[in-house]
Amino acid sequence: MEIITQFVQAETKNTADALVFEKLEQLGKHYKWIIRADVKFKEEKGTYGKGKICEIILSCPGPQIFASSNEDSFEAAVAETIRDIEVQLKKRKSEMQTH
Repeated sequence: MEIITQFVQAETKNTADALVFEKLEQLGKHYKWIIRADVKFKEEKGTYGKGKICEIILSCPGPQIFASSNEDSFEAAVAETIRDIEVQLKKRKSEMQTH
């Protein structure tokens, strides 16, 4: 699986980058059919939300899988986004097995 990370309007943070890489590698071992992961970290200043956003788009058979979360830190945003992705991957896997 190819993993591409981008920091948009945010300072590059190696811990968040390493964490998302580690988590996606684990998912890639479990779901061999994931082709590519595009990860974007965004920082929104002056908003009412928490401000640290992590977006993940997975390319795999069928429609792309997308999840996003807005938390106090990039690490928390990664954890929440990965949880959302796992739910969608489990659903996709069950749909693939029924055919």
